Amino acid sequence: MTEVILHVYDVTNSMNVRANSAILGLNRFMRGGIGIGGIFHGAVEVYNKEWSFGYCESGSGVFSCQPKRNPMYTYRESLSLGRTELTRMEVEDVVQELSREWPGVSYDLLSRNCNHFCDSLCVRLGVQRVPLWVNRFANAGDAAFEAVDNTMAKLRQAKEEMLSASRNAMQFMFGSPASSSAPRLDSATRNTPGNTNTTSPLVGSPTQLSFKSSSSSSHDSGSRDGSVISSSDSDDDDEQSPPPPRPDTLP
Repeated sequence: MTEVILHVYDVTNSMNVRANSAILGLNRFMRGGIGIGGIFHGAVEVYNKEWSFGYCESGSGVFSCQPKRNPMYTYRESLSLGRTELTRMEVEDVVQELSREWPGVSYDLLSRNCNHFCDSLCVRLGVQRVPLWVNRFANAGDAAFEAVDNTMAKLRQAKEEMLSASRNAMQFMFGSPASSSAPRLDSATRNTPGNTNTTSPLVGSPTQLSFKSSSSSSHDSGSRDGSVISSSDSDDDDEQSPPPPRPDTLP
């Protein structure tokens, strides 16, 4: 059984001196002034060895160093998390398992950083978990990105709903494409209750109309010609027949 200690560092690994000074001032105010956290690096000490996690292009991102001696950051404070029941060898086995689960390329500043690793290690060791204020900056940033993603998803859904409503409105006002492309029937050719004929007797086909027109024209022409012929025959008959006898010439 041994004590497990969380060591907290200010993240001052920037090459810009002003940036490092700004982070120190921010952490001093956020942690020391109002106590809500800041931008920190965390590491867990167990059996006189400090373990943490960081980015690397190949292999595991889990590494160790002497307690409170990480050269990349500025040591700030330490917190006791309780005592683990695991032996030194058992702790080594736990660290080996985590080394396989935490490759360096999986590092993410907001969702999979050193403080997330320390929290997982504390769970395996059976001690208190990392206080929320240590990783509050990353949690707030991750929550902000999640909120943005949710907002964008809602906007996309609202856009789809607006397009669907617009299509429904257009179909209601102007009819669906299927109904607009269907042939329209004339009022004279529509079915009426009790009438099974699809064609009105008042409307004929173009062939019938043409035939009737031709028949009417020939009939009218024939009537005019026939009247002339009939008049000519009547005149000839009048010329050939003798006139009736006059009364005074009768015997």
